[in-house]
Amino acid sequence: MDPAALQGVPLFSELEPADRQRVARWADQIDVDTGHHLIRRDGFGYEFFVILEGTAEVMLGDVHLADMVAGDFFGEMALVSQPKRSASVRATSPMRLLVMGRPEFLSMQSQMPGIAEQIRARIAERSENTLT
Repeated sequence: MDPAALQGVPLFSELEPADRQRVARWADQIDVDTGHHLIRRDGFGYEFFVILEGTAEVMLGDVHLADMVAGDFFGEMALVSQPKRSASVRATSPMRLLVMGRPEFLSMQSQMPGIAEQIRARIAERSENTLT
């Protein structure tokens, strides 16, 4: 994937160019159509996603939890704190996404503490919002 695509993503915006190149080597870029289910609740998590373009909705059963836009990320909770997906995510427009497998995601977290801290903060926020 092109490291330049990561410059506008808040999660990666503070990285040095060499670190953005490393993230780009760890990740793939995919395109999906409107309506595509990216993750399903209670499924096992193997990937981490960052929205580069497009929109998605987060659902817990029939309950709409949130809308996501470019720059948002998801899938981290099943890779870090629990084995199964806590919600479903479906594309509400055509999307371009960065996708990273578990080994690459864990390497990124261990080698880039600033990103790891942002991901931990998001997990805490999402856990709190799910419980309230």
